[in-house]
Order: sequence, then structure tokens, then C-alpha cells
Amino acid sequence: MNGAESLIRTAIAAGVEVCFANPGTTEMPLVAALDSANGLRPILGLFEGVCTGAADGYGRMAEKPALTLLHLGPGFANGIANLHNARRARSPIVNLIGDHATWHVGADAPLTSDIVSLATPVSGWIRSIRTSASLADATADAISAAGRAPGQIATLIIPSDCQWGPAQTHAAPVEPAPPPAVSSDAVKRAAQSMRRNDRVALFLGGMALRARGLKAAARIAAKSGCHLICETFPARLERGAGTPTVDRLPYFPEQAIEMLKPFDSIVIAGAKKPVAFFGYPDFPSQLIPEGIDTPILAEPTDDVPAALEALADEIGAPVSAAAPARISRPERPVGRLDAMTAGAAIAAVMPEGAIVMDEAATTGLPFMAASMAAPPHTYLSLTGGAIGQGLPCASGAAVACPTRRVIAFQADGSAMYTLQALWTQARESLNVTTVLCNNHSYRILQFELARAGVTEPGRKARSLTSLSNPDIDWTSLARGMGVAGVRVETAEALTLELERSLATPGPTLIEMIL
Repeated sequence: MNGAESLIRTAIAAGVEVCFANPGTTEMPLVAALDSANGLRPILGLFEGVCTGAADGYGRMAEKPALTLLHLGPGFANGIANLHNARRARSPIVNLIGDHATWHVGADAPLTSDIVSLATPVSGWIRSIRTSASLADATADAISAAGRAPGQIATLIIPSDCQWGPAQTHAAPVEPAPPPAVSSDAVKRAAQSMRRNDRVALFLGGMALRARGLKAAARIAAKSGCHLICETFPARLERGAGTPTVDRLPYFPEQAIEMLKPFDSIVIAGAKKPVAFFGYPDFPSQLIPEGIDTPILAEPTDDVPAALEALADEIGAPVSAAAPARISRPERPVGRLDAMTAGAAIAAVMPEGAIVMDEAATTGLPFMAASMAAPPHTYLSLTGGAIGQGLPCASGAAVACPTRRVIAFQADGSAMYTLQALWTQARESLNVTTVLCNNHSYRILQFELARAGVTEPGRKARSLTSLSNPDIDWTSLARGMGVAGVRVETAEALTLELERSLATPGPTLIEMIL
């Protein structure tokens, strides 16, 4: 057995099932080792950002880590943007990065780089391997570190000689450390704040937005009458009929401040205090206005669902609080395609158990209201703001949940960053329906120009926010990647094509001309 084989067998023993890979020369022993044992599925991504984004989507839905296999520092660098998003989502991921042989690094070959410096900002755990005999134990430690709730990124840097060198055996799994329990004092402070104030909000993030956390939040709201609000870009939010209504904090700071201003107390559970995405003149970084009591019930890395349950018990909340379970869909939209009709069309036909990955930017906003009482579904969003997450994340979610339909609600500009994900969807026959919003522009940047006071941008500024001249032909791009593509120009046509795609196995792309 060599080091690479010990790594693969250790990963399988720990329950890892998938490796999203874009390997190179320094990873060939690991590629060969995949054939040495059954139980680990390799999935090729044609760009490293597809691999890391897919590992993010997989981790969010499977709630356990996948592997990524990346080639040296430059290959890893190609995947950093979606690892930035995954770090913000607190997704469990184990990166395997091949490196030059230990005795070759000093030669400063063309692909030599400081991989540790590249990996540190997006990794919660990192280790460089020095011997083949140590690789199995390091792999078990990495998987355990990644799996520590709610999840984090673990990175192993593996010189090629440590892959082909001898190893004795694989390592036994290492049980992840449990998340820390919140103190009774934190629970009592939150309860006191809720009792002494009339207008109270519960600001939720992370694990608070999964089924168990939402069930406890519903109990708290039933007893206290508090308002439930979540992060602007939640990693994973369970929604639809039967779940409590949770309002999403607006993206623009003035709207967020306006939402939060009426409250006397905002209890925070599983989230950080909200801040503006960017600094704007005359707007603060912190979005909660001064003077509002903001007790921290649980940090994102705490046992958030247990903390919410403890708070519910502390305030004497009912044992359960049922949310309205009646499914209510919007009427099928008619007429021209725009943000309202697109969101209504998806909500009108989406199946129960759908997973919606939203990177639709400006076009995606009305979907949230339209789907509030739709069949129960899971909502994923762009956690870190690095665009190009949508198509890969949807792909990884489809790998994790093959019996559920994934809807990638996708802006055209950000889709161009990682369109290679379509090829992986075709190759793996993933059940992904991509609803592509083609407005021939970076529309959010046009909004930001206007907010900066540039109401009449000049020719050069307009050219940097336009995706025309030439127009991008998404149906042709999809077909070139092996995915069925169709173009629609009316709400009726969109609804019809959605129904057709949702009933057909495998991937489809529907290009909406807006």
C-alpha cells in the first residue's frame, strides 16, 4: 500500500463518498489510488472553481464533507473564490492539494508556489504532509476537522513522493468534536431581553435555519410574538408550507436599517451581527441601530438548535408550534418575462422537496415572496458574494440529493464564471434545471452606479456593465456542454418549459430573455 491508497481507504472508512477533482501531474498517485478501493465516487470538474463550488453545495445538503482534488498552488487558486463562499457558508470540505516532491520543491520549478499562504485564508484547518506514513492519520484528522459542526474547510497539502511512498495501513475515523453548548447565562439573558421589551426580533443564521432550529424558533415566536429574520444570504434555509415565516434581511443597508429600526431587542442565534455588504457614504457598517438591545444567544459555531430549544423552554413556549401547512402557489403568470413573473413561474410549478440555488441577483428577489407557502423546499444562496457559485453549488447539491430536483436560479453574468459546471451536470446526469436570467448586463452594477450618483454613465462605464456586443447565446453554450437548452420570451413559455424539465431526468437549461 502506498500513501495515496492509505488516504483513499481512510476517507472511505470515514464515510466520505465523493471527490470533486481537477487533478494534474502531482496528483497522479491519488488518481490511480481511486481504483484501489470501492466506495469513493470521483467527479471531474473542468475548472477548479466548479470542484470547490460543487463541494460546497454537497456539504450544505449532505451535512458531511466531500473531497476536492486540486493541482498545486495555481490549481487551488482557481478554486479559492468558491472556497471563500464555502467558508462563509461553514460547509464541510476537505481539500487535497498535490505538491512537488519534497526533494524537488527547492528547485523552484515553474509551478512552485507558497500553497500554505494561498490556503490559509479559506481554511479552518491546514496541514502539510512530510512523509507517506503520516498521510493516513492526517487524512482522518482532516475529515474530522471538516466535519466539526457546523462545518469548516480542512486542507491537506500532499507532496507527490508522500503519495507514492510506502504506507502501512489506513487510519480509523476520528469522531468530530461536538459543537459547544451555550451557557445558561446566555439563555437567561436572551429570555430577559425578550420579556422586558415589547418589540422583539430573533435574528437567525446558520444551523438555526435548518428544520430543528426553525421548529424551536417557531415555538419562541408563538410564545413571545417575536419577529423572525434571517441573514441576507443564508447558507441553507428550509422554507415553504409548514415552516415558520422568516423574513430575509434586505441587501441594501438603508432597507436593512429600516427593517431593524423598530425593534427594542434583537436576539441573535447562529449568526453574526449583520453588517453592510459594502461601505457607503453616510451609512454605518453595523446595520443594527444604536440603542437596541442585542443579546447573543448562540454563536454560529455553537450548538445553535439546542440553544433555541433551551430559550423556548426558558420562556415557557409551547412544546410545538405548527406553522400553516396549506400549500398556496401563485397563479401561473402570463405576459412578459421580468423578475416578478419569473419568480412566480418557479413557485407555481416547483415540486415538493426542491432545492433552489439562488444566484439570480436582481432578478431573484421576488421569488422569496412568491414561494413563501409553496411546497416545502430548501433554499441556498450566495453566501460570500463571490459570483460564480450558483451552477457548481447546484451541481453538488444534486450529487448529495439525487432524488430531489435542483433549480439553479441563475444570473447570466455570474454563470459565465463557472459555466463548465454544465458539462459536469451532463456527464453525471444530474437533475438540475437551470433558469438563466439573460438581461445582457451586470444589472447589480448598474444599480450600484446609480447609487453612487452616476445616473448617466458614459460610454466606457456602460461598456463595463453590459454583456452585449456580442450577445451571449446560452442555449448554444448549454448544448455545447451536453445540456438540453431552450430559450423562452414569455411567462407562459417559461412555465411550460419548467414543467417539462422538472419531469425529465437529467439537466436542462432554460434561457429567459428579460
